[in-house]
Amino acid sequence: MSLRERLQISLKEAMKAKEADRLSTLRLINAAIKDREIAVRGEGGEVEVGEGDILAILGKMVKQRQESARAYEEGGRLELAEKELAEIKVIEEFLPRQLSAAEVEAAIVAAVAEVGASSIRDMGKVMAVLKGQYTGQMDFGAVGPMVKSRLS
Repeated sequence: MSLRERLQISLKEAMKAKEADRLSTLRLINAAIKDREIAVRGEGGEVEVGEGDILAILGKMVKQRQESARAYEEGGRLELAEKELAEIKVIEEFLPRQLSAAEVEAAIVAAVAEVGASSIRDMGKVMAVLKGQYTGQMDFGAVGPMVKSRLS
């Protein structure tokens, strides 16, 4: 079953169960996907975005909510931080399992070997391989410095 189908089924189940918070989060996900499709259509691309694009959208949504929750906690708005964290849990249901630190390290070693990277100039190639294979499974903001240290 595709990710898009899982989202639609979950949306219908949330409607039937009258889970308002879950339903609003699922609607936000669908809206973000529709926005991306509209942007792609404007560029003359395909009408539907692929699984990789959807995973990237979900990952971005999680990061946004983590930042918002942190800001709300610092500002003493715990009820808003809890709402953001609840949205993160719903979004993460559709993301693949995150890789452990050892698995990330192994993936970096494999990508460096696959590309034949020898210097920092090859970092873009290594990151492209990692993004192609592990979208949604690792935080590329944290992986970038790890790849950089391995290549320098």
